[in-house]
Amino acid sequence: MTATAVRPAAGPVAVDTELSRAATDQILRRLGVVIGVGAIIVMTLELPAVLIQPINRSVWPEVHLVAAYLFFAPLAIVSARGPVTAIRGVAAAAAICYLAATVTTPLVYSVVTVGSFASWPYRGLVLGVMAGGLAWSVRTASCFAAVLAVATSASNAAVVPDSSAWALFGDVTRALGVAALFLWCVVYARTAAERVDREAVRQRSRAATVAATAAREREAARFAALIHDAVLSTLLEASRTTGSTAALSAQATRTLDQLEQARSAPEIDHLDAAAAVEFLRAAVREVDPDVPVQAARRGADLCLPLESAQVLGAALSEAVRNSVRHADVAGRRVRREVAVTVATGGIKVVLSDDGAGFDPARVPADRMGIAGSILGRMRTLPGGAAFVESAPGTGTVVTLVWGSHG
Repeated sequence: MTATAVRPAAGPVAVDTELSRAATDQILRRLGVVIGVGAIIVMTLELPAVLIQPINRSVWPEVHLVAAYLFFAPLAIVSARGPVTAIRGVAAAAAICYLAATVTTPLVYSVVTVGSFASWPYRGLVLGVMAGGLAWSVRTASCFAAVLAVATSASNAAVVPDSSAWALFGDVTRALGVAALFLWCVVYARTAAERVDREAVRQRSRAATVAATAAREREAARFAALIHDAVLSTLLEASRTTGSTAALSAQATRTLDQLEQARSAPEIDHLDAAAAVEFLRAAVREVDPDVPVQAARRGADLCLPLESAQVLGAALSEAVRNSVRHADVAGRRVRREVAVTVATGGIKVVLSDDGAGFDPARVPADRMGIAGSILGRMRTLPGGAAFVESAPGTGTVVTLVWGSHG
């Protein structure tokens, strides 16, 4: 069973690495697939030209061609289904392999005589450049692109008949221009994705700050109302009365009681264990009233901020909604249940079903159902954590956790 996990956030500004790189990872995957598949197509198209060269009496030209594109197929596979962290390493191997094939071209061919005005490493230059742009930083990729452009031009001049110094200069110029153009496309795409991720981080941080400010303002408004409705009205009544009366005494007593309750209350707008369980049960009932909610309590009572409860409830509702929409299996009834465990200083909510299941690794990071409405909500919650465990045919388990100490 595979799992996608979200670590608890250390504070309103803390952001999970996966979500903070969602756009970057997505563009890496798409570029990797395009470059890898494109290289396979180019290799297939180049193979007939290699086979018809009469000078080639051995298998070395074919081996040379396949070796040059050896890592492009794995690049497409890793980009489509593998871990994102492996994409740049495979792309680097593909770029270096293409450069090595370029340098060794004069050792494999004495001359290109049939069906071509240029050697295939020169024609496929952009594939090596794009692989380098995917693998390395802008500076390193630029240096590699320049080296590869000069190397392909030089090896091309060594095997193409009637080459001259002026023709070599033209080849180098054209190669550098083409390499710069395609490298710019890759770098621009990566840079744009990184800007999107940075802006997303700032927006989440700004939203958390706004929420905290709103909470403080609500607390200030509550105390302002208490001062106005209780304290000031009592003082005004006292100023209008020449002596102590039973009504004034009773009002003063009520005001002191209200102030004492406000002073001794741990925090405003918090839920205890029973209220939190009922709140989450109501969130489940809004989506599917037939889903049972079991509750267990361990340790001392709970003090769950209402804002945290709302985030938990919203994430739980979305999890139930996703299960209802996507987990059904033809021919049988899918069982769903929610288990709420209240412990000292924290709460854990687990939604499980025995439905169709899915592969979390294949769900795009920008899909709002999981990444935004469930994992995204929980990672913006101080002390929150979320886990999604599923595999095709084995059902799904969604775990939401909140702890007062993070």
